[in-house]
Amino acid sequence: MRYTRLIVGFALILGALYIIFAEQLSGASADAVVNAQVTTVRAPIAGTLELPQRALGSAVGAGEALGSISDLLVDNIRLNDLVQERAVVDAQMARLNDAIEANRASIELLRERARIYGVERVRQLEAQLRAANALVVVAESRLGSSETALARSTELSTRGLESAVSFERAQSLVETSRAEIDNAREQATAIEIALQSAQRGTFLGDGYNDAPYSEQRISELSLRVRELDAELIAQEQLGAALDQRIEAERRRVNRLNSNALAANVNGLLWDRSAIDGETVQRGESVLRLVDCDSAFVTLSVTENVYNRLAVGTPARFALGGSNIVLDGTITRLAGSGAQSVYQSLAIAPSERHLERFDVALLVPALRSEPQLRCLIGRTGRAYFESRPLDWIRGLMGA
Repeated sequence: MRYTRLIVGFALILGALYIIFAEQLSGASADAVVNAQVTTVRAPIAGTLELPQRALGSAVGAGEALGSISDLLVDNIRLNDLVQERAVVDAQMARLNDAIEANRASIELLRERARIYGVERVRQLEAQLRAANALVVVAESRLGSSETALARSTELSTRGLESAVSFERAQSLVETSRAEIDNAREQATAIEIALQSAQRGTFLGDGYNDAPYSEQRISELSLRVRELDAELIAQEQLGAALDQRIEAERRRVNRLNSNALAANVNGLLWDRSAIDGETVQRGESVLRLVDCDSAFVTLSVTENVYNRLAVGTPARFALGGSNIVLDGTITRLAGSGAQSVYQSLAIAPSERHLERFDVALLVPALRSEPQLRCLIGRTGRAYFESRPLDWIRGLMGA
């Protein structure tokens, strides 16, 4: 019985020693911290900063307004030049419209004059034609009288009752009457031709033109109106182009005159580089934000443990001061002296950390679970191998 007790006691001692050594010798990190990417909000323009008071570490949402920058001395000379050019184009368009309207009014007046001229010209030719026809009738009447006188003179001269001089005078009157008839008929024919042409809208005269002065001026003014219309269209196109340039320049001036600062991540306000009322330059750092959607765990291990690890190896992260243990995966093995990889992270490494070998863990719960989000700076330990007491931690909710 006494030997049994001794054996059981030795077994318990050996078991305890195994658990202690196994717990201590299992692959684990010396320190681990929840870390995240840091982004910098910079001034988009130069000007005076308006930054409402906000506590460091306060939560911000993507797109949330954080402040604004205004510049009352923004350069708007180019915008003023474009506006002046647009005013000149407007003046040219007004001038062209006035000229077009004036020419069109003149065309209407000339059309009325041409219409009246055509009507009166036709009446004139009709009167001339009637007069020419009357002359023909008179000439024909004279010819009849002259021929009667010639016949009588011929009869008397054959009887010897009249001299040869009287006969010749009568014969000359007949020939003159016939010439007058031919001339009157030619004039009547010419007038009839001119009348028919005028009735068709073509006016014949002594000159080379086939239209009256009014119609000639209508043609000239119509051509001028078309030229002015083309100039007006060109000015309208130039005005439309200037409007686009003015709008673009106005947007640029408005952006330079005032610009909002907005959060580009869902996270925390981590640091301020400028304060309210300060004058900042374009591109100058104003705020630094932590991106909680990029949270992960950074830690350091001994060289012996580091050489047994690989990217993709599963690990467990135990939050300090609690029983929470989270599953994770190794995503980066940066080795010793990995100071450069922390330049864009929220938590910088300690001197002791840099003397060891750097490891990064991706722990999805730190991004997806609301109660674990944005635990930036919380510490704990990471484990890469199973430990004898893991089953007890499981029962305790670890």
